[in-house]
Amino acid sequence: MSDIITEFRNENTKDIDLLSTIDIVRKINEEDQIVARAVEDESANIARAIDIIAKQFLLGGKLFYFGAGTSGRLGVLDASECPPTFGVKPDMVQGFISGGDSALRVSVEGAEDNFDLGAEDAQILTDKDVCVAISASGNPKYLLGVLSEAEKIGCKTIALTCNHKAAILEEVGLGICVEVGPEVIAGSSRMKAGTAQKMVLNMLTTGAMIKIGKTYENFMIDLMPTNEKLKDRAIRIVSEIAEVSASEALKTLLECDWSVKVAILILKCNISKDEAQEILRKNCGVLRKALACLIKS
Repeated sequence: MSDIITEFRNENTKDIDLLSTIDIVRKINEEDQIVARAVEDESANIARAIDIIAKQFLLGGKLFYFGAGTSGRLGVLDASECPPTFGVKPDMVQGFISGGDSALRVSVEGAEDNFDLGAEDAQILTDKDVCVAISASGNPKYLLGVLSEAEKIGCKTIALTCNHKAAILEEVGLGICVEVGPEVIAGSSRMKAGTAQKMVLNMLTTGAMIKIGKTYENFMIDLMPTNEKLKDRAIRIVSEIAEVSASEALKTLLECDWSVKVAILILKCNISKDEAQEILRKNCGVLRKALACLIKS
């Protein structure tokens, strides 16, 4: 019998195929409620990981997710959402899945068992970067290949798994183990384990972006307004922070090429576009620091 907890049979759901549809839903929901508590138990390690990532960002480093199957897809998803949310370049957070991009849609059999493939994909890493290996079981040879290469170059390494016996926990500087227990359907780690991983990945990127000044209060002030929904959001953010009407917020955003932070400084501090851009540059783009600097002066 496997000693991987994600492969264990869940005694709470062993008769799930006999239940009514509503009871199936309730049973799955009952199991999902375990996830948030398990994530909470790892709060301290998640916080340590956020601080590591933020520090490396400030040093010019990047964040790389590596995973197989569901874990790889979740890493790619989280990475792809960072540019529109936080206005960062697409290469600042990157996701890799064993088997390449085609594995995002169709399973590439055997890719997760390929140590050399992981080492090859990890060639992109530098000593400034952070490598996060994601796996419910924590045992794919692909990830061991990634971590072996990361160690050679002195890259910061973090493991995110749902199995306390995971091999990757032995190979990293920091481990995050969210042990959610056996799945509703034995071995289907896209369920509770997948939900747990998504929750932690949300925390890692959001927390790190907050730490480097990509938000003001709880607003995403570096968002890229590339569609009508995001333009409307930018108008609302500027209007609320600068305490002006939506029409005045829109007018100012149009004058400064939809830069939310520049528009806020113009309206809140009664300065020119050039002055706003310069004060942001001097404060590394952090709006709160720029506002504090102008208030002091």
